[in-house]
Amino acid sequence: MGKTLNLSVIILLGGKINKDLLKKCLSSVSFADEIITVNTVKLNGSFDRWRNEGFRLAKGNWILYIDSDEEVASALKDEIIKIVKDPNFKNNAYAIPRRNIIFGQEFKHSGQWPDYQKRLFKKETFSRWVGDLHEEPVFTGKLAHLENPIIHHKDITISEMIEKTNRWSEIEGELLFNSNHPKMNLVRFMSVALREFFLRFVKELCFLDGPKGVIYGIYQIYSRLISYSKLWEKQLSIIRT
Repeated sequence: MGKTLNLSVIILLGGKINKDLLKKCLSSVSFADEIITVNTVKLNGSFDRWRNEGFRLAKGNWILYIDSDEEVASALKDEIIKIVKDPNFKNNAYAIPRRNIIFGQEFKHSGQWPDYQKRLFKKETFSRWVGDLHEEPVFTGKLAHLENPIIHHKDITISEMIEKTNRWSEIEGELLFNSNHPKMNLVRFMSVALREFFLRFVKELCFLDGPKGVIYGIYQIYSRLISYSKLWEKQLSIIRT
């Protein structure tokens, strides 16, 4: 009989990897019984397939998902160990707060805190991830929330953010198109921009994170409009054919 593993950690690797951040990530999860890395470059698909591949390989009773630019805070480590080693814990899934460091600054507004991420699961009650763009876990049982955070170093420039938006907006535009979204026009574009402005500047108060927060808020409006522009382009191509 093999040794029973309490915790498997799954890390996605692919594209541009910051080696220093990866080193921090690996060090922060060294308490796990098993660390699994998934090379996303060699596996076609999107985040749901990549995360499911890690789940397929995991042998632990519990599974923790973490990205290569994230690290588990010391207090979170203690909290996780307590859960995975105590059979009296009745919850099967946990959302973990995440501290986001963007442009070298921790954002405390802009929708970036507490930014709960569903990352810790009891394997026997976990099923799979679903969704090409904003993947969600499928599991049975109740979801609870942990107190201590994952630290996310969002090591990305504005140019890289634009490149990322261009890639993922293709998927979002396709999803909107396949859902038979109403035909885009000037009024709908204005509505999209105003809704995103209200979300970022009024509800999430991005300006309280200073100039960097304002830049981030403006960028999110731009990113949203690009996705709907991709939808408009697909609708236009249908009309022309």
